[in-house]
Amino acid sequence: MLGVCPLLKFSNVNIFLKNSCRYLNLLEYQSKNLLRRSNVAIQEFCMVDKNGSQALDKFYAGEYVIKAQILAGGRGKGYFDSGFKGGVHITQKREEVPKIIKEMLGHRLITQQTPKEGIEVNKVMIAESVNIKRETYICILMDRHRNGPVIIASPAGGVDIEAVAENTPHLIKNLPIDIFEGVTDEMADELADFLEFKGQLKTKAIHEIKKLWKLFVTIDATQLEINPLVETDDGKVISVDAKLNFDDNANFRQKEIFAMDDLSESDPREVEAAKYNLNYIGMAGNIGCLVNGAGLAMATMDIIKLNGGDPANFLDVGGGVKEDQVRAAFNIITSDTNVKAVLVNVFGGIVNCATIANGIVGALKNMTLKIPLIVRLEGTNAVEARKIISNSGLDIITAEDLDDAAKKAVHSI
Repeated sequence: MLGVCPLLKFSNVNIFLKNSCRYLNLLEYQSKNLLRRSNVAIQEFCMVDKNGSQALDKFYAGEYVIKAQILAGGRGKGYFDSGFKGGVHITQKREEVPKIIKEMLGHRLITQQTPKEGIEVNKVMIAESVNIKRETYICILMDRHRNGPVIIASPAGGVDIEAVAENTPHLIKNLPIDIFEGVTDEMADELADFLEFKGQLKTKAIHEIKKLWKLFVTIDATQLEINPLVETDDGKVISVDAKLNFDDNANFRQKEIFAMDDLSESDPREVEAAKYNLNYIGMAGNIGCLVNGAGLAMATMDIIKLNGGDPANFLDVGGGVKEDQVRAAFNIITSDTNVKAVLVNVFGGIVNCATIANGIVGALKNMTLKIPLIVRLEGTNAVEARKIISNSGLDIITAEDLDDAAKKAVHSI
């Protein structure tokens, strides 16, 4: 993907590494609403939810595209827990639309990107079908290597853009954008040419490209991907599908957009962790991990695996952690019923080990911990931290180093 959240592979542990904030995910219809508000050309559509909607009564098209709205890809090839197949349907018969919607709403859609039990569909988008003559690709994103935004374009749209880049690199254009000048007329013209728009279609494509750039800046996006940007058989240039990522640091001035965040599909533990500015990702193992620093967290999980154990989570409390965050982290880890032991591994640099120790002691005094707790503290104020734990009277197993801690955690189960 050309996203901002790369998949990192660290020995036996594969996780999505997140920054110190939770990325905003929008459903397809929400992204299209943002495009429509910026006068970007899109298909007409309406929404129906479980509470019912009169919007469909006023919506007419020659052909309808009915799409279940969940935060997962592969919807078209998915299936519902009821046995109904496909999260995307196309029909010319208006009387079939309510029947298809009924098969989707309230049922769980299972795709390659959902949990095995699927995700419940609470909203369905009904869009006007367009006759696509040609598909192209355009994406605006922030590029750390360029220290600013770039446009990636290809006349080969509607497919996996990574495969296009690998197999036919000459069909990919990369243009850096001066953040102060933006997308100039010359750049838009060059891109429209590369995307092979001709005549009046080229003029329309230029306008669409410039509107997409304006939207990208206005909403503080880190990525705006249109795949495909299409040419229709009646001479239109339309953004058929959109993927948006946002700069979470701009939350304070994009409150309306961030208020769209639908947390119903999120792991409640991740949502709770985000409230305390913690990075939490649930995993399938049984040894809970509380660590400061992403690199140390990954190393800790790796050592657990090497010693025959299986980590239950990735939890990074960060460098400026406070006691209340430690208590929250502890509560989140132990809320997972699969966790049979907890391993705390802290190397004090910026973070004060005594802060971690006080957080652990405070958390345990307000809860009943019935599983082993193994703690390894090293670095800033580690000696004081060990005294705090020793004097607490709590049943805590201490470790000399990381390998010792991992072995004790595995053997304690």
